[in-house]
Amino acid sequence: MSTTLEQLRAGQLAGAQRLSLSCGLTSFPPEIFDLADTLEILDLTGNALSSLPDDLPRLRKLRIVFCSNNLFTTLPAVLGACPELSMIGFKANQIREVPAASLPPKLRWLTLTDNAIDVLPDEIGDCVYLQKLMLAGNRLTSLPASLARCTRLELLRISANRLPALPDWLQELPRLSWLACAGNPFNETRETAALDAAGLAHIAWERLRIGRQLGEGASGVISQATLDGKPVAVKVFKGAMTSDGLPRSEMAACVSAGAHAGMIPILGTVSAHPQGSPGLVMPLIDPAFVNLAGPPSLASCTRDMYDSAVRFSERQVLAIAHGIASATQQLHAHGILHGDLYAHNILRHPDGRCLLGDFGGASLFAPDAAIAAVLQGIEVRAFGVLLEELLDRCDTPLPALQALASACLQEQPLQRPRFAQLEQALAAVPLA
Repeated sequence: MSTTLEQLRAGQLAGAQRLSLSCGLTSFPPEIFDLADTLEILDLTGNALSSLPDDLPRLRKLRIVFCSNNLFTTLPAVLGACPELSMIGFKANQIREVPAASLPPKLRWLTLTDNAIDVLPDEIGDCVYLQKLMLAGNRLTSLPASLARCTRLELLRISANRLPALPDWLQELPRLSWLACAGNPFNETRETAALDAAGLAHIAWERLRIGRQLGEGASGVISQATLDGKPVAVKVFKGAMTSDGLPRSEMAACVSAGAHAGMIPILGTVSAHPQGSPGLVMPLIDPAFVNLAGPPSLASCTRDMYDSAVRFSERQVLAIAHGIASATQQLHAHGILHGDLYAHNILRHPDGRCLLGDFGGASLFAPDAAIAAVLQGIEVRAFGVLLEELLDRCDTPLPALQALASACLQEQPLQRPRFAQLEQALAAVPLA
């Protein structure tokens, strides 16, 4: 919840660990330093700031800074002097420059989505704790080779940049599991061809009657609706850029996926939306389907959040694992990297069925390209993480599945099994 500047100035926030101010600020309120001994999370999103004070490190416990939707043109160098700072979010500013000095020693999560950055400093390779790097929607034509030293990096978003190819050193990142790289010159032609060949119906907005909201993700809002009186679901994309990339990239992946029992089919694309927003029309899913988990928290960074009481039977673990392996195998066969293979993007039914959704981080690739095996190996690691999470919440020891999880989590992407092998192995696991 956003507090008010008046509350801060009146001393009503003494001892606060978290402060959120969104009130048209053009300069950093000095009263924030009254919280120097306690403040850990500072959220100044949605203001008109273009700089931070040189004495920001006086906030000695500061761990997280959010300054999205402001007017910064340079990532402030003072951030690098904050000893406890581990999470930085400067989405949707006008940032062109990222000084080496702006990178703090404990940096774990860096979000610079939707800016104008054309180069990153080589020193980013010194960020040994970096787990999550979000750079979609910039002007990058290359990535520093030094990133190969960031061996804890697990999630990388580089969609909608100007990259002519993916770097070979991706295979040197032993923990990379979630990669979004759509909307770059090396895959734009494939995306255009996929959309042109889809042959989907164009469904006029006026034919849809929008009902209650069913869900919301990084890329759009899904609502219940009727199409000529029949129940459907409609996803309307939020804008030209999301944290994962471009709506057109997501649509290209969705329409290329083909029919599969573990994926939600596409009925058509939305046309003539009042705000010109793109959208997709899908069948309405049985409300008995629920999210397998919640998305990562600020603390967990790259790990989904499960209800503390949730437990899975042996049969449920096997059904989910086999269903998702089968769906992802089809995606890879069609040259699609899901990019966000997470429990929070999986819907499960009490009867064991599951659906893999949210293609916001999906990217198209050429299955016969040299990099294809690396990309598939990266996604296999994400599946290994999912499998471990399921097994951790199952009271029955499942050594065969634990062995598969270990194989998926090997450090070398090219040594991990492919999804075709995983699907076959899971289909052969006997139930007690």
